[in-house]
Amino acid sequence: MKASHTFKTYKNPNGPTITSVEQPILEIDGLYFKDIDRSGILKPFSDWRLSAHERAQALVKELSLEEKLGQLFVTSRNPKTKEEEETDESGLLNESAVGENTIFAGYDIPGTTDSLLKDKMRNFILRYPLAPETIAAWIDQLQYVAEQDKHFIPALITSNSRNEHGKAVFGMNDAVGVFPSWPGTLGIGAAVLGSGYDLIDTFGKAIRKEWNAMGMKKGYMYMVDAVTDPRWQRIYGTFGESPEMIQEIAKRLVPAVQGKTDGLSEDGVALTIKHWSGGGARENGFDPHYKEGQWNVYATEDSLRTYHLPGFMPAIQNKVASIMPYYAKPAKQKSAPQFGLNGQKIEWIPVGFAFNKYFIQELLREEAGFKGYVNSDSGIIDNMGWGVEDLDRAERIALAINTGVDMISECYGVNYAKEAYERRTNDYYKNHPIPAGYTLEEITLSDEALDRAVTRTLKEKFELGVFENPYRNEEEAHDLVIDQNDFDAAMDVHRKSVVLLKNTNETLPLAANTKVYVEGFDQSEEATKKLTETLTKLYQDQKIELATTPEQADAIILVLSPSSGNYFSATKGLLEIDLCDGKIVKDFSEEGLPLETEHEETTIKNMARVMQIAKDAKAEGKKIIATVNITMPWILQNIEPYVDALLVGFDTYDQALLEVIYGKVSPVGKLPITLPKNDEVIAVDKKGVCISPNDVPGYVKDQYLPDSLKDENGKGYAYKDQEGNYYEFGFGLSY
Repeated sequence: MKASHTFKTYKNPNGPTITSVEQPILEIDGLYFKDIDRSGILKPFSDWRLSAHERAQALVKELSLEEKLGQLFVTSRNPKTKEEEETDESGLLNESAVGENTIFAGYDIPGTTDSLLKDKMRNFILRYPLAPETIAAWIDQLQYVAEQDKHFIPALITSNSRNEHGKAVFGMNDAVGVFPSWPGTLGIGAAVLGSGYDLIDTFGKAIRKEWNAMGMKKGYMYMVDAVTDPRWQRIYGTFGESPEMIQEIAKRLVPAVQGKTDGLSEDGVALTIKHWSGGGARENGFDPHYKEGQWNVYATEDSLRTYHLPGFMPAIQNKVASIMPYYAKPAKQKSAPQFGLNGQKIEWIPVGFAFNKYFIQELLREEAGFKGYVNSDSGIIDNMGWGVEDLDRAERIALAINTGVDMISECYGVNYAKEAYERRTNDYYKNHPIPAGYTLEEITLSDEALDRAVTRTLKEKFELGVFENPYRNEEEAHDLVIDQNDFDAAMDVHRKSVVLLKNTNETLPLAANTKVYVEGFDQSEEATKKLTETLTKLYQDQKIELATTPEQADAIILVLSPSSGNYFSATKGLLEIDLCDGKIVKDFSEEGLPLETEHEETTIKNMARVMQIAKDAKAEGKKIIATVNITMPWILQNIEPYVDALLVGFDTYDQALLEVIYGKVSPVGKLPITLPKNDEVIAVDKKGVCISPNDVPGYVKDQYLPDSLKDENGKGYAYKDQEGNYYEFGFGLSY
């Protein structure tokens, strides 16, 4: 039987609801308590009247070493998804052992029950797109297995974003189209700039209600990184380039999702804000998932404090549950002087931020006042251990925990952690030299460090109420997630996210009886064909008269959905942000320097056709309209001059763009990022230095450009269209 069909409910009159399948329940003075250790005694950790911190401290004192080690790690875990996989009796838990090799690491991972009961793992990342009722039933089954251990420690299920529209990307958007889907976070930024911040409250509360309904109580979200380099692959996961805007969004979003302004509520969902200390300071867009991107470069004085830290401050003030450091390490040699929040010069330690004592202990905890726990990014123990390459897995785990990390992501490291613990007192380092620059205490685990980390993460589980009430009704989960009100609210923000950049001679809105030709363009032939088919069906469903060729139409709509690079692997050079097909560009070395060799880059397949259709239409006096999906700050020089009207969305529904084109709604969105003028303003010299600094937002870059690149208005970085408008942060037209 499924646990979701067999759990029992006990309601306290002025206290939490208790749910259990087999875990004993204590009834004392008319109140119900879960007997966490099956002792028959109401111990402090079972008493929900005590604070979460008191309960966590009490429980840690009774846990075995193995139980504590299991709390240090979080790994991907999905239910049965393939026919050949073994399952438990419920058919939900995947019991097949796997040898998992990903970009992050390679580990032998046992089946679900063995992970829970033998290795004492309790923290898992769900990355698979599933229906809400399936997620609820699967989580219930995990909790039932956890009940069978010596101490009931509930499973905590984490996911990356599931409430934003866009292409599904491992580690970013884990499910697309299953939940009510809002525009991408850049689109949310565009919408708030045009219509106000109240929609953030609606957005956050919807997430809290939906995720809590399934028992999925933690999100690896959201990114409060300020966009400063235009070629970073992860720009689409941010809210934009303005620290002030990001601050206001974080100020509202954290309590809306977590349920309170001072921490977590029992119906809340814990947030892991990322990426400390600001992932946007990329060197020419290189991402630290690969070697070229291992450095954070702060090319202008005090940019760390001015642009990259502010977004974290309101999250910390509202007691965000956890913060995730990025992989990169600070680059002193390539940086201008930087200062901490107290105004003192920072300490340059050339190791990744999760291993960096200054950035974790001093800057985050002491200066910023962070009280939650630190959850590392995925892969720091293996493929992305920048600056600690000389340490083995056990030593890296110990160093991270000793630095102040409390939970390590995508590392099935319980055996390595035990080894790190035993090495402190055994003779291992009598026969193996301690790596240069480290002490025995830094690279081995102590009881003190272990207890600190486990206390912090157990405190979160107590605050969230999952010790008391871990189970959910799967039918209720379905109804609460598939809520038409949430779909309607999300669609409203899709409409508000549309930005009108150009509207020559009031080309838009189109009259309802206009005969149109519509065609989509993506990065590949296959994706282009699929996009055009989707658009054709959408327009037909709207009873819009469609022409089969551009020549037959009165107006032509070209829908561009460009892509560049790969999130998890390095390109041969810089990420291309021009709208192009087969563009010849320079290769770059692993040290981030340009080479003499070259390769081709394509962001839009058949870009020549796009331009030809537009030129022909203009010559024939037809209206020509283009929409561009902004996931990166694309250079629009190959499309804007050839069209009468130009709109952009940010993983915005085509339906919303259509409604704006036909005037059913007026565009209100504003650009959350500045769009660069051309390759010249982002050029990189032979030393790898960009002409516009990588660490300042687009609206600031003109201060650093040479005068030869500026126009009569002193502007050089932002794209300027034929109407004289600059496509910079905050720009957007309306009807």
